[in-house]
Order: sequence, then structure tokens, then C-alpha cells
Amino acid sequence: MNVSDNYRHKWESYWRETADGTGEAIWDSDPSLTAGPHSELLLPHADTTRTIVDLGCGNGTQTRYLATRFTRAVGVDLSHAAVEHARRAAGGAGVEFEQLDLTDADAVRALHERLGDTNVYMRAVIHQSEPEARPRVAEAVAELIGTEGRAFVVELTPASREVLKRAAGDPAGPGPKLRRVFHHGLKPADAEDGEIPRLLGEAGLQVLAEGGTALAQTENFTDGTRIDLPAHWFVLAAK
Repeated sequence: MNVSDNYRHKWESYWRETADGTGEAIWDSDPSLTAGPHSELLLPHADTTRTIVDLGCGNGTQTRYLATRFTRAVGVDLSHAAVEHARRAAGGAGVEFEQLDLTDADAVRALHERLGDTNVYMRAVIHQSEPEARPRVAEAVAELIGTEGRAFVVELTPASREVLKRAAGDPAGPGPKLRRVFHHGLKPADAEDGEIPRLLGEAGLQVLAEGGTALAQTENFTDGTRIDLPAHWFVLAAK
């Protein structure tokens, strides 16, 4: 199944109401905290002459960084508004962005046919997808890497819920960036423990390397410490 109209609307409204500028989204951290170290984990396994596709690229901050490490970088996102943010931020630089529903198997297949086997970067997409759509997202990763590409996937773990609960329960309430996530009905850390590796395996992906990490956010607790969400990363190839 494709994503529901309600889910698509939530992301369109979120990005329409998010200002241009790095860090306006709570997850839009500097690449030195995200795509930079993630690339170092992927690069020993990946052919950098292959295109890398940033799935769920948002406003394209990480895609622009990936373009410095790979020959070609393409960012895709469900939201048209996000893609427009990304294109404005790129300012005509050599990065490409397009709208793509990862659960649309025909559209994903067409992208693979156009680009060939690619590398994939996907940060925190499965965990907030609708439960019935999550297998399709994992299958999109497998489709795009084909037999020769490699993928780096990092997803929030259920332990993130306690961190988010603490942030939401601060005396002053959640910060404006986290409050906007809740306002639009987005559900971070929604996947259950063990669900992500199961979905990746069922999609025909094998784990080449994995480990625990945290995804740095662009908002702090009221005591000034940064909100870091527990996560797990995987470097993947076709079985």
C-alpha cells in the first residue's frame, strides 16, 4: 500500500510551516554530527562512484554533504514542500532533489532503472512511517541498492521515547521545534524493539556492520543539554 492521504498531509503541512534555514527542523543537525560520521561507517563498504540516494532528505542538509563524498547525490522526500526547501537551500549546486513516495514500488523501481544500483542513506524514516507502510520502505532500500550498492540506515530505538517524554515533560513544556512535531501529528520512535532489523531482513538485506548511536537534535532540554535520541545503525547489502 502507498502512504495514506492523512500521513502525506501531515508531512506537507509540517514542511510548509517550517522556515528555510539549517536547523529549523528538530532533526536537521549539522552533518558533522550526522552524515559525516555516518559516511565514515559506510565508505569502507561502498563504491563512491555510485550515486547515493538520500531517502527522506527533508530540506537536503545531509544530501548536500553526501555530494562531497560521492560522485553524485540525489535527495528524495515524500513532501513536495520539503523538496522545495532543499532546492532553495542548494542554490543550484550539483545536488538533485525530487519528490518520491517510498511505498510506491513502481516509482522506486523507475528511479532504480534510471540511476542503476545506488548507495542509500536513510536516517530515521522507518520508525515514523505508518506501521503498514514500513515493509515497503525497507523494500525501497533493497530495490535501490540492487546487487552492487550499499545502504546506511539509522533508526531511532524505543529508548528514544523516554528521552522525548522527558523533553515534553519539562516544566516549560516541549521546545518550539518538538512542539511543532507533535502539533502536526508526527510520531517519532513509533517502531517496536526488533522491528527494524526484522523488516530489513525480510526485504532481502543483509547486515555488514551495525552498532548503537544517538541522533543529535537541534533543540535542548531546559537545562541546556542537547536532546540526543538513542538509535541503531546498519550498513546493508543485498543477501
